Amino acid sequence: MGDRARVVRWVRALLLVELCAFVLSVAGTHGAFAPQPVPPTTTDFASFYSAGLLGDHGRAAEAYDQKVLLATGRAAIHPGVTFNPFLNPPVFLLICAPLAALPYLLAFVLFEAATALLWLGITTRIAGGGRLAAMALAAVPSVWWALGWGQNSFLSASLMGLGTLLLPRRPYLAGAAFGALCFKPHFGILIPVALLAARQWRAIAGAAASVVGLVSLTAVCFGTAIWPAFVNMALHARGTVESGKILFEGHVDAAGALRLLGVPAGPGWAVQAVVSLVALACVAWAWRRSPLIGGIRTQEDAAHHAVLCAILVAGTLTAMPFILFYDLVMAGVAAAWLARAARIGGWRPGEAAWLAILVAVDLVAFPAASVLRLAVGVVVGPALLWLSMARITRPIARSSVTK
Repeated sequence: MGDRARVVRWVRALLLVELCAFVLSVAGTHGAFAPQPVPPTTTDFASFYSAGLLGDHGRAAEAYDQKVLLATGRAAIHPGVTFNPFLNPPVFLLICAPLAALPYLLAFVLFEAATALLWLGITTRIAGGGRLAAMALAAVPSVWWALGWGQNSFLSASLMGLGTLLLPRRPYLAGAAFGALCFKPHFGILIPVALLAARQWRAIAGAAASVVGLVSLTAVCFGTAIWPAFVNMALHARGTVESGKILFEGHVDAAGALRLLGVPAGPGWAVQAVVSLVALACVAWAWRRSPLIGGIRTQEDAAHHAVLCAILVAGTLTAMPFILFYDLVMAGVAAAWLARAARIGGWRPGEAAWLAILVAVDLVAFPAASVLRLAVGVVVGPALLWLSMARITRPIARSSVTK
């Protein structure tokens, strides 16, 4: 059996296991095997839907009042449900409000299916296309975590992937995609660093126009009072995170991983600051040598750009001060760019094996944190950054290239 056939077999098996586990978990939370828990379980999408309902009824600013949000969700979804606060900037209401015009379950399925397919299409194209690439990306474990939790991770990862994909030929549109990440702004933490280092002025202009346009549209649709309400909530968001209301078991950032081990908040944030600065330095140094500056003319330039995109995405995962296990779908974008570089220039020795190991880490990230109190998922971003940086700091010897 050839290597390709073996990979296809293992990917199919992993997909089948993940799909079965997903179906069983959904059935279990709906009382298929035991009485439903009290209070009833729900998804993070409940907060998005409830915020959208408030926006539809001219009460958008109240989406940042947890008591009002909870009462709205219980009235619309199910009595007694509990869910996390609505932490996204008002821009996200431009999506939540139209979805809230639909019944809850239909809105949930539509949003998750549409954004998951968008993510899969973009990442598959980044990786070079083909059924194997699509299957491998669909088998990324955090895909199923994001679906089960009803999160918006696919949308943020799709915008990052689209921006990096469009950058060489459509810089203004690439910037617009990057700017749309203002609905989850910490995911754009290193984008200005990369664009400034590579002197991508048109992309920067596109991003600025996108942010200004979306913020203005939000004010028009929901009123200007919504922004002070969001700022007031954001000023207290750190207390929400550090209180443990958002479980530390879910964190895959350095600060959260250390808090899970019992390290006080101060030292945890200090370590996070150092880690973030290292990631920033890697992105700034690498993107100063971007082939975009002179134009991508050769296959070598294309491979170099692919690696830089992987560095940006992996660096973002490493630098972000708040990231949860279902956000690791963003790692699929970095892996897709590495696969694209490998298609052009070959795989580095052991590189594919390391990616397989990171898939396994992704699979056990949340269970290991819950049972062992060890946030193993925190290694995914730094490991991808290390693999990506190795491609430009240690060129591949021709004799060691694997196609």
